[in-house]
Formats: sequence, structure tokens, C-alpha cells
Amino acid sequence: MGFFADSLNRIQPSATIAVSTKARQLKAQGRDIISLSAGEPDFDTPQNIKDAAKRALDEGKTKYTDVDGIPELKAAICAKFKRDNELDYKPSQVSVGTGGKQVLYNALLATLNPGDEVIMPAPCWVSYADIVLLGGGTPVFAETRAEDGYRLKPDVLDSAITPRTKWFVFNAPSNPTGAAYSRDDLKKLTDVLMQPKNSHVWVLTDDMYEHLLYDGLKFFTPAQVEPRLYDRTLTMNGLSKAYCMTGWRLGYAAGPEPLIKAMCKLQSQSTSNPSSITQWAAVEALNGPQDFIAENNAKFVERRDLVVSMLNQAKGLSCPKPEGAFYVYPSCAGAIGKTTPKGVVIKSDEDFVTALLEEEGVAVVHGAAFAGSPAFRISYAASTDNLKEACTRIQRFCGNLR
Repeated sequence: MGFFADSLNRIQPSATIAVSTKARQLKAQGRDIISLSAGEPDFDTPQNIKDAAKRALDEGKTKYTDVDGIPELKAAICAKFKRDNELDYKPSQVSVGTGGKQVLYNALLATLNPGDEVIMPAPCWVSYADIVLLGGGTPVFAETRAEDGYRLKPDVLDSAITPRTKWFVFNAPSNPTGAAYSRDDLKKLTDVLMQPKNSHVWVLTDDMYEHLLYDGLKFFTPAQVEPRLYDRTLTMNGLSKAYCMTGWRLGYAAGPEPLIKAMCKLQSQSTSNPSSITQWAAVEALNGPQDFIAENNAKFVERRDLVVSMLNQAKGLSCPKPEGAFYVYPSCAGAIGKTTPKGVVIKSDEDFVTALLEEEGVAVVHGAAFAGSPAFRISYAASTDNLKEACTRIQRFCGNLR
């Protein structure tokens, strides 16, 4: 009898975390490393949010709270959903967790049974499939194409749905591709979900990059576009990306009360409440000034345009221009089969990113981790100087392949 749970054999460590860890280790050894692997804004948390956390400390708000969020934060979340998304939720319909990942984990682990299928557009964030596998479910990848802007087509969604489908996990703007959807694009997908034969499918929408949308596009979320989906949709969001609060660990979601209660039950036996200090900072983040988001986005657009331009000048790469988030997802198909100056044959996108890190000191994440090969993900949430230098190294690396 083995000591470790069999369920561990169904999953892999997070690829993005693994690459970031390796980059830090190489840097600690004295290597000149530029890491573009983590989805983490380089901007500091706004001062008003930090001040709210300091006040909470000074006022002794350091005790246990309700398992899934303080009333003040739940009220702020309800106000946010009404203000930004035209969605009406009560505090009893809100769950607050230690980051968006825990919210997703709670929702999936509380609902999946063996044989249940979960559809996710691919390429997709590295953790969706592994959380589904850990819960005993089966991930189903609905393929998207670069020529479609990596947007999921309605017929592809419809063909992926079976009687065993429990969830459709939807993330836009997308990690890793930056793909965004217009209201019309989204309505075509919700029309599929509203077909009587698909009425058993629930929607888990990951809106973490809601505020990181460019080129004049407006954000919409599924239950907003199709109100009839309200009773089978969990709308998830968080503070990590737009609010520059990755290390604070605060995610939240709203949906039907029975699901929220099940998620709370699970959380009560795992982490219990998120940090009390972070929760009070989150109240200020949601209720306070929002003008810094547009200021940061203007910088992200400049960085995106720089990176897309430089990567498209690299031999063998093709990089679409994304409309949201802070990632680009270039194809490296033109590099497959070639050999690096150090004699490494590039047989896959994982070989490509490994050699790029070893030979040029640039850390990115291979497309296979996101179920989308041959490609790789670059986070442009980094300084302009670092992005220029990294892209110069990538151009050199690609130019030297033979």
C-alpha cells in the first residue's frame, strides 16, 4: 500500500510557478536572468489600499472572521457586481477565498463526481485541468485558433458538450492568450448554453482580467449578456491583477446560494477565512478610487505593442496582438526541428523555452503547459527596459537557430 494519495498522480506542479522558481534559482547562482514567466504586475499596490491595511492593523482587526468573508467586504463585492456588471447579488450569494485559485478549487471540488466533464477553451490557464483532475473529473479542451484571435467558436463549444458535461469554464480576457470577446461574441456562446439539450451545463466564468482590456473594447460577463444563465453561473473575480495585489491573496465569486454554501463548507475544513487584513484592504480596493487602473493599462498597451513588434521580427516566430490581460502567446512553430548554437535540437515548445532560458537567460512558459502547442507565453507585466532586452535576446536566439 502506497503512502501518498493516488489523486496526486493525476496532477502536475504548476508550470508557471516551476519556471519562475527555476529562474530565481539561476539568478541566485549569479546568472543574468530576465523572468517573464509570472502573471504578476510590476506596479506597486496603490497607497490607499496599503493605508487601509495599516488602519486595520492599528485597529486590531487581526482576529478570525467569517469563513468566507466579512460582511463589509461582501457588501463591497455586491456593489461592484451591480456597478460594473449589472448583476444583482445578495451577501449570502458571495464567497471570498484566499485568491481566485481557491475559489475555483472550492467550486469544482464541491461539485465534481467521477465521470463529470469540464469544458475549457484551450489554450487555457495551467491550473484549470489539474483542479478538475484532482476532483475526479475529466477536463475537455475546446480548441481555439490563432487566426480567430484565440476566441472560442460556438460550434466548437456545442460539439464539446456531452450529457456528462457539468461545467464550462470561461476566462476572458484570457490567460495565456489575452483573447477578449465582444458582447456579440459572448452572446453566441451563451446561446449555445441556452439550448434545451445543454441546460445541464453550469458556467464558471473567471473574470480575473476584467479591467485589463484595451483598444476600446468593453467588458461583459456571461450572466450579464444572458440573464437566464444567472441561476447556473458562478462569476469569479479577484484583486491580484488589476489591483496589483498578487501577494495579498484575495479572490471572490457570486452565484446561487446552495453552491456558495457548499463552497463555504469546504473552505471551513481547509483554510477557513482569508487574511483579515487583506479583507479590509479589499474593501478599500473595491470601494475606493479606480483611476490608477486606466493609468496602468496605458503602460500595458505600450508594452504589448513593443513586445508584439519585436517578437514578430524574430525569425520563426509569429505573435498575434492580444486585446486584454498582459500576456502574448507567440507561435514558435518555425523553430521546431532546428538546433541551437549549443547543439540542442528543438523538438517541442518545452525544448524551445528550456534552451532559451539556458542559453539566453530569458524565462517564459511553454505552450504545452496551457494545452496549446507549439507556442509560449510571455508576461509583459515587466519594465520596458527588461522587455526590450528580453525580446532582443529572443531575436538573437531565434536568429542563431540552424
